[in-house]
Amino acid sequence: MAQTEPFVALAASKKRKDTAAAEAEFTEGRRQQQSILAALRPLAGQVVVKNREQFAALMTAALMQAGVSVPAPLFKAILTALSERDETADVCTDRKGQPEPDPELRDYENVPLKEDVREYMAREVLPHVPDVWVDDSKTKVGYEINFNRCFYQYIPPRPLEEIEADLRQVEAEIAAMLAEVIQ
Repeated sequence: MAQTEPFVALAASKKRKDTAAAEAEFTEGRRQQQSILAALRPLAGQVVVKNREQFAALMTAALMQAGVSVPAPLFKAILTALSERDETADVCTDRKGQPEPDPELRDYENVPLKEDVREYMAREVLPHVPDVWVDDSKTKVGYEINFNRCFYQYIPPRPLEEIEADLRQVEAEIAAMLAEVIQ
């Protein structure tokens, strides 16, 4: 948590020329950091919480009990820093109750152009990953034309003997150039 940007920014000063004001800002920021850490320290010994809303409520209660006010971006940064990904935890939802996407689990599918996306997902994906959903805002419609498949003609490589002869010739040229440099 101590390395999160909003937390570190508390003890940074925006005053460049006025060193006394900058020192006062730095001191006040350090005091805020210490009070946040002291307020959250009692949570360290508690059981593991597998619900983000419950954990946020515990953090809010601990901060309020200590009389510490934390801006929303800093609260979110602290919450993220003190949390970790757990497959057995409750699904995190947004304010509308919709499940939040997990960027680590994001995947893409190429669906045939003439096929319905929902039917394709039901047939090909849902049997293997039952809790998957389609983010329609990221759906792109297009067609892939594989030019290699259409126009590629196989040209076999040169015989190995020719390649070896070329390599020997290049080695001889390099050796001759090195001999000139050494002399």
